[in-house]
Amino acid sequence: MSDTLVIIPTYDEAENVRPIVERTLAATDDHVHVLVVDDNSPDGTGAIADAIAQETDRVHVLHRTVKDGLGGAYLSGFAWGLEQGYDKLVEMDADGSHHPEYLPWLIELADSNDLVLGSRWIKGGKVENWPWYRELLSRGGNLYTRLALGIAVRDATGGFRVFTADALRRIDLAGIASKGYCFQVDLCWRALEAGLRIVETPITFTEREFGVSKMSGNIVRESLTLVTKWGIDRRVREVRALVRDHHPLPSVRRNAHAVSNPIN
Repeated sequence: MSDTLVIIPTYDEAENVRPIVERTLAATDDHVHVLVVDDNSPDGTGAIADAIAQETDRVHVLHRTVKDGLGGAYLSGFAWGLEQGYDKLVEMDADGSHHPEYLPWLIELADSNDLVLGSRWIKGGKVENWPWYRELLSRGGNLYTRLALGIAVRDATGGFRVFTADALRRIDLAGIASKGYCFQVDLCWRALEAGLRIVETPITFTEREFGVSKMSGNIVRESLTLVTKWGIDRRVREVRALVRDHHPLPSVRRNAHAVSNPIN
């Protein structure tokens, strides 16, 4: 009986999909399955995934007719995996930047944690083949996220992670609106708000060799806007709680009001 599903969203990843799936199967045992979620890639990625699925029953393919971002693809994959009864669900990129060889350790950590984050920015983590400005952008974005949301997670934007099925059921997935890479911050923030146990473990992140990165200025702006909004909402809640705790409505006044308006 398989208990873990590795979800790999794809869009125009024809050069990468077979190598990453084969590496995933080689790095794990029969308890781990792969779901390729293809957003109707015009380069034939979906057909390649179908061919792999015909070769092994450990690989499945979910074809989507729309391209509505990374978040939409993962939410579809989560829904499919939960419906099929998997106990753990993994997020992993198709471009080889996430090394499948880490999967056994990440999956093992999920035995005692609700969410396991493969982290580039804790001790032991690193990136390979990134220009300095990409690293600066990622480190700066994570620092801003920590300050705005008041969290301790060092790599909230990373996309190599393992959720338990119970954790996903406790997160308000229906309320997620972010579609791009801010989806990762959104999920992490919701997990923390739900009181889930989160652990980070170091990984090496390697820039893709084939294909084109999906990162864009619009994705960065979406992330900045949403994180700022969530940070403001958090501060407002804290201020309201502080005012309520320091200036509670006197119970005598509440009781007096109730007596002065009797129901006959």
